[in-house]
Amino acid sequence: MIQETRTTLEPAEVLAAAKGFFTRRNPIYGAFLEKEGPTYVSFRGQGGEELVIGVAPADGGGTLVRGSTYLFDQQIGRFFSTLPPVPVTFESVVQ
Repeated sequence: MIQETRTTLEPAEVLAAAKGFFTRRNPIYGAFLEKEGPTYVSFRGQGGEELVIGVAPADGGGTLVRGSTYLFDQQIGRFFSTLPPVPVTFESVVQ
């Protein structure tokens, strides 16, 4: 499953937040950093499950954040809820 959100944080701040969030979780839902680059972090969780967070500048400002996983979709949703959202404006809705 792929989930997506936009935040006011810079891409590097999102990736740092993801590393902190997923490595401090309860062991049953915890994940260990496996790979990272300037636009993504990849984790391995319970049973070898992969979880990937990717970032890119968003059109109209902010950072586009995508999370991909097979089993950890609830944890990605929880992580996304910790990110400050980009305020919704009339212009962003109309486009």
